[in-house]
Amino acid sequence: MAEPQRKRCGWVGLSDQLMREYHDREWGVPVHDDRKHFEFLILEAAQAGLSWAIVLRKREGYRRAFSQFEPEKVARYTDKRVHKLVSDAAIIRNRMKIAAAVTNARAFLAVQEEFGSFDAYCWRFVDSRPRQNRWKSIKEIPATSPESDAFSKDLKRRGFSFVGSTVIYAHMQAVGMVNDHQVDCYRDKEIRSLKAEA
Repeated sequence: MAEPQRKRCGWVGLSDQLMREYHDREWGVPVHDDRKHFEFLILEAAQAGLSWAIVLRKREGYRRAFSQFEPEKVARYTDKRVHKLVSDAAIIRNRMKIAAAVTNARAFLAVQEEFGSFDAYCWRFVDSRPRQNRWKSIKEIPATSPESDAFSKDLKRRGFSFVGSTVIYAHMQAVGMVNDHQVDCYRDKEIRSLKAEA
């Protein structure tokens, strides 16, 4: 007997197992691991102008191409390495996005140096506590927020690229800085019960 269908956020295609698993296990869960933050920054920049489903399908390719998302290694990538990655079909072959990942790795290390961790730096934009929203429909969920505007502006000032407010709001959703699960989604209550320890 099949299990009853659980109610999920409107953007989750029930036929897409990767999207379903991402929604059920990761989206909105507070992240405090710098390598995971770096992974999402790379993936979200890659997504700009594309669908998240495309990026999720290439996630393993990105993991291999970008040294398991170790910023120290990515920061040392040369122009030759970038040129090689442009022909790697396992990732999105956009030279500007690939070069941005290397630039952002260097800026990421500078943030770690200044704040002790990227995590300590980014959670300041929400006063170290997840913003708990209460959306009834997918149409209510914003693409940006005052916090993502401030976060994006500061990242740009620090030399990051492909970090517009929309990309950064997606980052904040992914790493649990905001809980944008719809109120009728079964994950909303579970996410609210998690204790964020920023």
